[in-house]
Amino acid sequence: MSVAKNNTAIATTDTASNIPRSYVGRFAPSPTGLLHLGSLYTAVASYLDARAVQGRWIVRIEDLDRPREVDGAAQKILRVLEDFGFEWDAEVVRQSTRSHLYLEALRSLRDRHLSFDCSCTREDLGKHSRYPGTCRDRPHLVPTGVRLIVVPHTIHFLDRIQGSIYQDVAATSGDLLIRRRDQLISYLLAVVVDDADQGVTHVVRGADLIDETPRQIYLQQQLQLATPEYAHVPTLVEEGGLKLAKSRRSLSLCSSDIGMQLIEVFQMLGLKPPQSLHLGTIPEIWGWAVEHWQVALVPKRPTMRLLNPKINKYL
Repeated sequence: MSVAKNNTAIATTDTASNIPRSYVGRFAPSPTGLLHLGSLYTAVASYLDARAVQGRWIVRIEDLDRPREVDGAAQKILRVLEDFGFEWDAEVVRQSTRSHLYLEALRSLRDRHLSFDCSCTREDLGKHSRYPGTCRDRPHLVPTGVRLIVVPHTIHFLDRIQGSIYQDVAATSGDLLIRRRDQLISYLLAVVVDDADQGVTHVVRGADLIDETPRQIYLQQQLQLATPEYAHVPTLVEEGGLKLAKSRRSLSLCSSDIGMQLIEVFQMLGLKPPQSLHLGTIPEIWGWAVEHWQVALVPKRPTMRLLNPKINKYL
């Protein structure tokens, strides 16, 4: 495990600078495969955003979907992060150990009549673009999952990279699934509860999740939890337009040329590393990036296509 020596550091600049006095960021990979270039890219963005303001950065393993988990993947993910020079400021948390928190949230919503049991299957909903409210009165079958009641209400948040985002969750998604029929807690509920419990103030992640953010904010409001600030970096896609995926082993990472891979990622995030940085040590490379990080430099678009032959050379 890699825990930063300065594990209590927080930003201390005055409020006029618009930098928070306390910043907690996080990286939350799922152990469904090994890290790839896209994973490194989002981890680097999150890490730099935290370290640039002397904030804390934590790692959480999102292992709720046990049927999809690859044996040993969680340990390998942490080992790769260590190899690349990441340091985190608290013990790594695994979602599989936090069921009591999720059940407490489910009970809170049920007690306030904000959820209902739902027996609908994917096949039942296959023709619908949003949940049509089939089980709001009562479920038709067993076993049942649980859905959050969503009323018409436009969620707006200001993304630090992509700008203003608006979504009427009721019109877009309908009532939201928060526990599946197989009794597994949904990603939506788990991530909202975990971010609040761990005091996460800033979330930096890929723009492929930007449509999920208004739904998470809606659930945060129903649970009366604080809403972090969000920044969504462009999603890396392959030349054919497909998102990088663990299942296809997209552009896997190589431990033999870590510095070059980090520098390539810095460039994708809008930084301009000097040629001399290629000769630096891993701590020197990170130090330069932390000093020069500006979220305003990140490209403001939803996707970024990988056409740079250097990436294929080194990854």
